[in-house]
Amino acid sequence: MKSILFKNTRISYTDSGKGTAIVLLHGFLENQKMWEAFVPEISKKNRVITIDLLGHGTTESLGYVHSMEDNADVVHAVLSELRIRKAVLLGHSMGGYVALAFAELYPDNIKGLVLLNSTSRADSEERKINRDRAIVAVKQNYASFIRMAIGNLFSEENRTKLIDEIEQVKTEALKTPLQGIVASLEGMKIRMDREVLLHLTPYPKLLILGEKDPVLNFEETKEQIEETEVQLVPFPDGHMSHIENREALTKTLVTFLKKI
Repeated sequence: MKSILFKNTRISYTDSGKGTAIVLLHGFLENQKMWEAFVPEISKKNRVITIDLLGHGTTESLGYVHSMEDNADVVHAVLSELRIRKAVLLGHSMGGYVALAFAELYPDNIKGLVLLNSTSRADSEERKINRDRAIVAVKQNYASFIRMAIGNLFSEENRTKLIDEIEQVKTEALKTPLQGIVASLEGMKIRMDREVLLHLTPYPKLLILGEKDPVLNFEETKEQIEETEVQLVPFPDGHMSHIENREALTKTLVTFLKKI
């Protein structure tokens, strides 16, 4: 684990392997440990960077709102520290929102984009209301909110099949400070719609979705890439493809990265 200072805030990251730079960005309530099963395989032929986003893992909070642009600036700061000019960005859920913000802010620094259980669209009005409800809920009962939120990310059948794995995710999520959770919810609520990037950018793009994702409607999310060159890979389970479909995801990523 390494770190840099960004706006007087300590940012944690890892750096392993050699070759094309791949930046792995975790989702809400996650941290860079979610990638531990993938780094050994991907780093055989690539340079893999994992980053704890603002208010997650061992990265400190920056303020009361962590916008996706703030997080994109964090990613850029880490890449600048490592003297990496171009990278492939892979983001899970909220990490995908950060990857898209990076793609818009730093178009010359992106070599490829992978959205894992994520969307380019902004929050609907209903989702914004749910974010506000979540902020109230986590302030009222932090542990209950996290346990419920994590369980709801898996497909229904996997909630009983993957009990041990889900408990591990909850344990990691409970390390996320309250300020980091609230600031991220506020940041996701105000994020911009970036669907245009899927249509107009020149680099390779991959969208990986769960057909039974309880958070993202599969059919609606798939609509974003109609009439684009974005590759779609569907998995049969929920929002946590890195756990629910680990082997298939590893193969998908290795295959995609070989083309870049």
